[in-house]
Amino acid sequence: MMRYKETVNQSAEYLRLSLPLMSRQAAALHPLSYAIWYEYVAGINKPLKAAIDELTSDGRVLDEAATVELYRKYIAELDEQSAQRVSAGFQKVLADITQSAAHAGDHADQFGNTLAQWSESQGVAAPDYQAEKGIDKLLSGTRAMQGAISTLKERLDDSRSEIERLRQEVDRAREDALVDGLTGLVNRKGFDLALAACLSAAETSTQDTCALIADIDHFKQVNDTYGHLFGDKVIRAVAQILKANVKGQDTAARYGGEEFVVLLPETTLDGARALAEKIRLTIEASRVRRADNNQEIARITVSLGVAAYCAGETAGEFIERVDNALYVSKNKGRNRVTLAPAVTGHRPGRQAAGSAQSAQS
Repeated sequence: MMRYKETVNQSAEYLRLSLPLMSRQAAALHPLSYAIWYEYVAGINKPLKAAIDELTSDGRVLDEAATVELYRKYIAELDEQSAQRVSAGFQKVLADITQSAAHAGDHADQFGNTLAQWSESQGVAAPDYQAEKGIDKLLSGTRAMQGAISTLKERLDDSRSEIERLRQEVDRAREDALVDGLTGLVNRKGFDLALAACLSAAETSTQDTCALIADIDHFKQVNDTYGHLFGDKVIRAVAQILKANVKGQDTAARYGGEEFVVLLPETTLDGARALAEKIRLTIEASRVRRADNNQEIARITVSLGVAAYCAGETAGEFIERVDNALYVSKNKGRNRVTLAPAVTGHRPGRQAAGSAQSAQS
């Protein structure tokens, strides 16, 4: 499908609008630069427009690296599902071609054997020279066809192996793109994909789905006191505790900064609360030491919010309720677990978080 459907007059107008914007940037006036500004002025790529507006909001200009990254991220890069479809489609085409070549090879073999048998039978009857010569040509042509098809099959097998290798590389790259580099947990994008799939299944499931959000208490103070490298160590330590406490279909993710989220399919609210309390107590009892002098710092604690999914909620509304419960925990003194109330009698996801229940051992 064509990406651009504008008329000649429309595209000419977009060119006129794009050129002044391009000329103000620090990037060269190449096709990649034109592509991002064309889509910007055409209004056909809202995520790209939002990204450009944010990058240039304080008067900054786009350099070469920023321009290329915008093009790669918002225009050129295949999305998750598209990449998977291309990979699977490539494999199917090659498999079909290989199968067709195999069938053709079988038919050629049968044809060659038939001609050879016929030739032998005719040899007994001593056919004339011309007939024998014609048969020899047919046999020679058949053998040549068999050899060509055999070579084709070998090349297709090699190509299929190469495509499979490339598909595995795409799968690995896709997985890497969904993993947080610091902690090894799923990242925000990976969590959003897992959440969408989980809530789709939850609409027809009879079992509960829950989520919890955990935020490291006074993390800025930790960074300011001990430095960002130690702050990263604290984040990794909390991530390891989360990873050790999730299982099966559960998804633990780094949601951003010092905030983590755990998706709990087929888990009751009581079960989610018990897990949140276990995580809170484990982190509270843990100690993180500085690498330079092995000094043990003051305890690290987390605040948590927990909610059960209510039918009809969007993913955003569900996570908003969990997040609201987290902020109740923070406002009530931190190092505690707060349960978000159900949405009975309220529009999903819009209830007041202040009415949430708080629990602390």
